[in-house]
Formats: sequence, structure tokens, C-alpha cells
Amino acid sequence: MPTRMPAEPHVAADAGGTALDAAWGSISPGRDAAAGLGTFTRTRVERILGIVIAVGCLLVGGQSFVAVFGATEEHGAWHPAMEIIVFVSLALMLAACFIGRAVRLFGGIFAIISLVALAVWPIATAGSTPTLDAQPWIFYLLNVATLAAVLAFPMPLQIIWTAIVPLLWGVVRLIQCGFDARFLIPVILDVTFALILGGILMTLGWVFRSVAVGVDKARARAVASYADAAAASAAEEERIAVGALMHDSVLAALIAAERAESPRERTLAVSMARDALTRLANTERDAEIGPVAPTTAAAIAAQLESAATELGSSVRVRRDVETDEQAGAEVPEVPGVVARALVLAATQAIANAIQHADAEQLAVTVTVRRRPLRVRVEVRDSGPGFELSAVPADRLGISASIQARIAAVGGQVHILSGAGGTVVTLEWAEVS
Repeated sequence: MPTRMPAEPHVAADAGGTALDAAWGSISPGRDAAAGLGTFTRTRVERILGIVIAVGCLLVGGQSFVAVFGATEEHGAWHPAMEIIVFVSLALMLAACFIGRAVRLFGGIFAIISLVALAVWPIATAGSTPTLDAQPWIFYLLNVATLAAVLAFPMPLQIIWTAIVPLLWGVVRLIQCGFDARFLIPVILDVTFALILGGILMTLGWVFRSVAVGVDKARARAVASYADAAAASAAEEERIAVGALMHDSVLAALIAAERAESPRERTLAVSMARDALTRLANTERDAEIGPVAPTTAAAIAAQLESAATELGSSVRVRRDVETDEQAGAEVPEVPGVVARALVLAATQAIANAIQHADAEQLAVTVTVRRRPLRVRVEVRDSGPGFELSAVPADRLGISASIQARIAAVGGQVHILSGAGGTVVTLEWAEVS
């Protein structure tokens, strides 16, 4: 083919592509993304609760740990065994709260160990002589066990733990004291205090979590509503744009019919009119259908071959597709909207080559590359060429049917035309 003299080396139709990509990237894709926001506030409230509870338990646990050194009520091996088991589990729970990992696991372990320690307390202290002057070290951990249940268990078990821990303490304390009447009133007061404080702590946890869940639900509803509104707005804008393009196609077909002189040009004008009217009639249906399924280069090539045949020229579309070496087949799939725009724009380029270059040495190539996905459709002819800047404004075959379509999907159009022919290149690349 002779050397081409480009009228315009690069006519890019990517105006607004970057801005559109950035705008759509900031919009939630729909209800699936909104669902992902459903635990935003709850997660943070759980983290705050864990840290606050850890600080409180550290202070109270420290008081109990100090009381251990003066403890004389447990006898034999019970004294070190109970202290090690209880305080090691408490330390693990505190570490989990501060780190923010496995909080429920270690909280549940400490809550169960505390309950077991209370249950065996009469056995561990059998034969000892309790006093009214000081509380045993395990007493200070009653509400710590309640807080551990708040961290680890669902609400029904939280209620059970909040009630059973103080009541169990009252029972085992009276057993240890041999049901001495002197200890009855102090034990009742201790149990009442632990029940009230435990109930308050459990209620605060429930309130904070309920508020967090309510905020998350309202947030998810707001995001879902915004996504629906954005989708509806985009669909309406697309419908208007498609309608405008279809009307332009009808106008281009009418202009071609008015200027047709040869039988071939009249046949082409009739085909353009039929295609434009069909698309115009289906505009509303296409807008409702929305994006089509991803497709392959083979499907794009087949559609272009079929379109060329309908326009009165037989052309074999060449495919250059990067394949997966392991699968041994075409793997890259072109997004449906992009493939549709490429096919329509390339069909218009083929129609222009048939009409103005008499389909002389008409060649079409579809190229697909991977990582990142890149698609290129090239329509080439060896006709007389044209001066792009001299194309009348009312000729919509290039500006509306080619450049506007490709720009709408974030692609580019390059047109080289001269004495040796014309090359129309349509390109689209996936944004990484």
C-alpha cells in the first residue's frame, strides 16, 4: 500500500474518559457494596468496648491480684493452682482486648473459668476461718466475669452470667462460712451490689451495640438509596445519549440517501437506513437491558463480518488474540458495553469505506491483549482518502457514530487518511 499522508496524526476521542472513570469509581456499585458497610459502626464500637473493658478489668484485676498475696483462705495446692489459672486467663483476655484479636474466645474462656473457680471455692477453702474484715480476692473478680460475658456471649447468656455469678458467690460464701448468721447481711449486700453493677454494665454494652447496629442499618439504607439513584440517573443519561446517537444515525442515513448516485451507494443508503431505524426502535429496550454480557474477540469479529455482509461487502476479519498457554484458548473477555461500542463504531467505519472507497482492499483486524486488557479494532482501505478537517459538520458518520461512541466507553479513535487510503483505529484499555 502506498505511504499515507495523515491529515491529522491523532484524533483522540477520549475527552472526559478519565473524569468519568474517576466519578464512577467513587460511586457505590450497588446493594452488594452497601451490604459491606453494614458493620462499619458496630466494628468500631466493639473495638472501643474491648479497650474500655480491658482498662476497667485491669484496675479491678490489679486490686484482686494485690489481695492474693495476703490470702490465707485456700489451703494446700488450691492456692497457687487457682491463682495461676484465673489470672493467666484474665491476662490473656486483657491482651486480646488491647490487641483486638480473639476477644470473644479469651473472654469466654475467662468467664467460664471464673464460674468454675466460684463453684470450687468451698472445696478450696474447706477448713479455713473467714473474717468480716476483708473480702476474698475472688470477690473482686465477680463483675470482671460479667464483663467477660458481655464481650464473649450473646444477650441471653450475658443475662444468665450477670445473674448467676453474684448469686453463686452468695451461695459459696455462705457455705464457706458455715451459714453463720453474722455473714448473712454482708453477703446479701455484696450480692445485691454485684447484681446492680453487673446489670448496669451489661445494659451499657447492649445500648452501645444497639445504637451501632441502628447507625449501620441507616447507613446501609442511605448508601443503597444513593446507589439506586445513581444507577437510575446513569440509565436515564445513557437512554438520552443512545437516543441522540440513534437520531444522528437516522440523519446520516437520510443524508447518504440524498447524496447516493450509483446503485451501490443507494444500496448502502438503504442498509444504513434500515439499521438506523431498527436501532432507533429498540432504543428503549436496549436502555432497559443495560450492559450486555462480556464477549470474546471471535464474537466481535463475527459481528463485524455479518455487518459488512449486510452492507454489501464480504470481508474476512483477522483476529490477533493473546491466548492462555495452559488453557490453549481465548481467555480475555471484552466487557459487553465496550464490545458493543466497538462493533457499532467499526461498522460505521466499514460503511464509510464501502461508500467512499468502494471497499478497495478493505481489511479489518481485531486485536486483544491481556494484563491489562487492551482491545483494538482497525479498519483499513486503499481508497483515495480524505481531509479530516474538511469533512462538513453535517456528516455525522465520524463524529457521532465513531468518535462519540468510543469516547462514551473511555476509548480512543485514531484516523490516518491520505492518498494511499484510510486507517481507522479504535482502541480501548482496561484501567488498572
